[in-house]
Amino acid sequence: MGHDHKHGMDGERSGEKRLLIVLFITAGYMIVEVIGGLWFNSLALLADAGHMLSDVMAQGLAYAAIRIGRRSPTERLTYGFKRTEILAALWNGLALWAIVAVIFYEAWHRFFNPAPVVGKGMLIVAAVGLAVNLCMAGILMRDRHASLNVRGVFLHVISDALGSVGAIVAAIVILTTGLYIADPMVSVFIGVLILYSSWGLIRESVNVLMEGVPFGMDITEVERAMLARAGVCCIHDLHVWTISSRRIALSAHVVLADSETDRDGIVRDLRTVLRDEFNIGHITIQAETTHDIPQDESSVHCRPGTECRFNDRLRTE
Repeated sequence: MGHDHKHGMDGERSGEKRLLIVLFITAGYMIVEVIGGLWFNSLALLADAGHMLSDVMAQGLAYAAIRIGRRSPTERLTYGFKRTEILAALWNGLALWAIVAVIFYEAWHRFFNPAPVVGKGMLIVAAVGLAVNLCMAGILMRDRHASLNVRGVFLHVISDALGSVGAIVAAIVILTTGLYIADPMVSVFIGVLILYSSWGLIRESVNVLMEGVPFGMDITEVERAMLARAGVCCIHDLHVWTISSRRIALSAHVVLADSETDRDGIVRDLRTVLRDEFNIGHITIQAETTHDIPQDESSVHCRPGTECRFNDRLRTE
């Protein structure tokens, strides 16, 4: 556990440093795009500079969330501040959707009133932008799965790279054919790609906030693995949720097959199985020798077919 925790902390700190580097690069290139947009009288470049501004804000929020997330738990926030990264990831996903809405709005107007664009200047700035975004994507590549927060920023960078590719294509079409409508056509295509790539981020963030079972984990398999331990005959009130993107929690009531069973030994065994097979780190297990301990109305009773004969015998005596 200590070894895994150390690797987790190293990954978080590595992601934090890379986020800071990407933040400065994005801010620098945003200034370049503003200057280029004004110099070449390109609304497309100025609009993309606005997109980059939202990226700077998102990256700054992600960086702050990581720093805040390391703060110690308090009497009111007993899990600490880890979920600030989930809130930041959700914000980043929704910000991407807001950007797409603006893109679609502008594209709708440009379909009917194509705006003149200085194709050569647009091509140069877009090509530089693609190189910059690929560089930032490379910086974040290794840590993109470290947390939802870093993943959200990575998706922002990828969307910027796609935007640069679209701008390059549109610029080439404009230079070779003079069709300014290529600009909004490419923008709509990029917007659809952004929506597709950000959907998973938003879905996973909402699942964490709703305390749903982590994606990719089958709670039935978790229950079966627990029931397979010697001395366990029933699992009820089983809950699995995510505290943060790197911390999975479980709570359960375990009914033992015999009152003489070593409770501490079974709990230790279950903890080992849950940690090794399902990567669950925060585990709360209550061992019981009867089904009759009162639970609240929302509790989930033992799965049909797993009732303990030992407890049935006690109730008839």
